[in-house]
Amino acid sequence: MSTYETIQLDATPGGVAMILLQRSTLNFKMVEELADALETLRGEDQLRMVILRGAGDDFCSGIDPHWFELAQDYTKDQNEDEAYALAEMLRKLKELPQLTVALVEGPAVSTGIGLIAACDVAVAMEDANFQFDDVRFGLIPAVIAPYIADAIGPRWAKALFLTGESFDADYAEGIGLVHYTVSNETEMEDMLEYLSKLAFENAPGAVSDIKRLFADTVGKSFDKDLSHTTAKYSAGRWQTEEGIEGVNAFLASRAPKWSK
Repeated sequence: MSTYETIQLDATPGGVAMILLQRSTLNFKMVEELADALETLRGEDQLRMVILRGAGDDFCSGIDPHWFELAQDYTKDQNEDEAYALAEMLRKLKELPQLTVALVEGPAVSTGIGLIAACDVAVAMEDANFQFDDVRFGLIPAVIAPYIADAIGPRWAKALFLTGESFDADYAEGIGLVHYTVSNETEMEDMLEYLSKLAFENAPGAVSDIKRLFADTVGKSFDKDLSHTTAKYSAGRWQTEEGIEGVNAFLASRAPKWSK
């Protein structure tokens, strides 16, 4: 694994990778390093789960103020180029073939919430807090908007973007941004162990295909094209080594080969 300045990337021989955000705010260097780390993880076939977590008391309090200062002197093209880099990093996170889990402690602001929404599962401490504050500075959270709308629905996303209100972990769980809320570090570790157990019981190729299935079908019209797409996904899995092994294991009342 590569060595980075703004993040720490570790992977266990057992198939779990941890990305620690070493800064409380996001700068362009972190965007570049996250993109590189995610590209590396994409090609690691033995990985079953990727965890994203803040190294300190914050998960991610949005964009570094110094980045704002620099952006004031950028041309429109320069601003667009850096926004595109951020968007591509989020896409790489969203499209990782492994199960991705965000562990949220402390503040998560705007782009930080985008990181959470791009993950498959989110677990938050009950004292975590969230806010889309862009509108207060005359800006809009355009890059993260598709990920937030996908996670909580466009109506909730628009309302929170427009009001800029702060909300807590219970509220985040209620709208679907967070899947689980825990009270302390012990409960967080217990939840992580639980999710890891589930991840290693499931076929890694099927996990990847489920993620692609949702990317290919959500928001599409309920028509014959959608029926053909879902039928192809369903039939295709039966022909894979995993599908054959899984069905044989089920019929023989034994654990499949990938289960640990």
